Amino acid sequence: MAHGNDPRRSARLIRRRLFALLMQAFGVVVAVTVVLLVGLLAVLAGAVTSGGMGWRPPVARELEVYYLATGGWAGVGAVAAQSAGEAGDFAPDWRSLTVLGADGRVWLDRGLAAGGLVGGVYPAGGRGVRFPLRAGGSQVGTLVLHRESWHGLLGLFSGLVAPVLIISFFTGLLTLVIGFLLARRVVTPLADVVAAAHQVAAGDLTARVQVRGPGDLRSLSDSFNRMASALETSDHQRRDLLADIAHELRTPLTVIRGKLEGMLDGVYPADEAHVAPVLEETYVLERLVDDLRTLTLAEARQLHFDRQPVDLGEMAERAVGLFEAEAAERGITLATELAPGLPLVHADAQRLGQVIGNLMSNALRYVPGQGRVTLSMRPAAGGGVEFSVSDDGPGVAEADLPHVFDRFWRGEKSRTRAAGGAGLGLAIARQLVEAHDGAISAENRPGGGLRVTFVLR
Repeated sequence: MAHGNDPRRSARLIRRRLFALLMQAFGVVVAVTVVLLVGLLAVLAGAVTSGGMGWRPPVARELEVYYLATGGWAGVGAVAAQSAGEAGDFAPDWRSLTVLGADGRVWLDRGLAAGGLVGGVYPAGGRGVRFPLRAGGSQVGTLVLHRESWHGLLGLFSGLVAPVLIISFFTGLLTLVIGFLLARRVVTPLADVVAAAHQVAAGDLTARVQVRGPGDLRSLSDSFNRMASALETSDHQRRDLLADIAHELRTPLTVIRGKLEGMLDGVYPADEAHVAPVLEETYVLERLVDDLRTLTLAEARQLHFDRQPVDLGEMAERAVGLFEAEAAERGITLATELAPGLPLVHADAQRLGQVIGNLMSNALRYVPGQGRVTLSMRPAAGGGVEFSVSDDGPGVAEADLPHVFDRFWRGEKSRTRAAGGAGLGLAIARQLVEAHDGAISAENRPGGGLRVTFVLR
């Protein structure tokens, strides 16, 4: 088998593609999450450095406490000297801090009480982020945090970015685990359905998938299998139909051709005795074409029905009258059994008569001489009327009963082509009954023979 047509290889390729798509989707989600978090941190950092977030370094509170305790900024260098040995992510780096008084004069220059700017006015354009220092409800000074050393801010970033990176790493691992689990539970069953669909599209109607996975996928697999089975059955029926039609047409066409060629060659005289069989075979062909047309229209639900209340007694008399001559010639008794007080049935009288006629014709064809065919009508148990045509013929093998309504079906032995008919009568009857929303069935009688029953409401 070529690799391109290998179902297992095709399923593997589809699984890989689906798994790759799944992993890409998860990867995109993780990447977008990381980008959003980092972007958010960047925005927060920008807002912090611009002083627009209300965030203040912890040292600002320490300086405010010092001012309240001493009443001024004199000796603030001692605070810087005392805190210089402290460590930690948020411990102040006094080398990046400048303290201004309320008048703008420098009291502490980059952590030094003797810095170059101490005692002077801090330049208006000086760099750094300024944080007001308040005491007693008024601003008593300003803390300038220089950008050269963002120890506290770096601590903030390390405290936020590191967890994001760790979470992203474990999210990636979780993505892989989820991907493998989904591949087994979701991707694999879905890939099997896709691969089988490719097989069906390529003409392999025997393709089926294993029903597995979650509920929805199990339902999908089961529906696909039923669809493929229906397609396979329909294809077999189509092939059988074409073969049966060809077989049915071959016999009359052969007879017609043989007779006509014989007349043209002078083997047979063109008299009534030799022309009549040719005409009879054309009648057979005409009936076959009409039956096929009726069956096709009935199956497609394209037959027109004129439903009106039907007089069942009159219909029974008419049906028996159509077959009286044939039955009398063969010594067959025709009988009717009509229950009193039959309810009205709304049906197309012509199509209903066709159903009963097909059942009567089928019974007469196979019942032996001196036999009996009975048409009965009685109220149905669930409402409506039950019609049945029974005979005392050979019946049908139990294994063949499910097939008696199939097109061109004829049982073995007793029900052969020699008995006449194309095997469409019961198939047409079933379609017409179902078009009336009825049901039809066949069974062997306990005493011998076949009974075909249908119910209309």
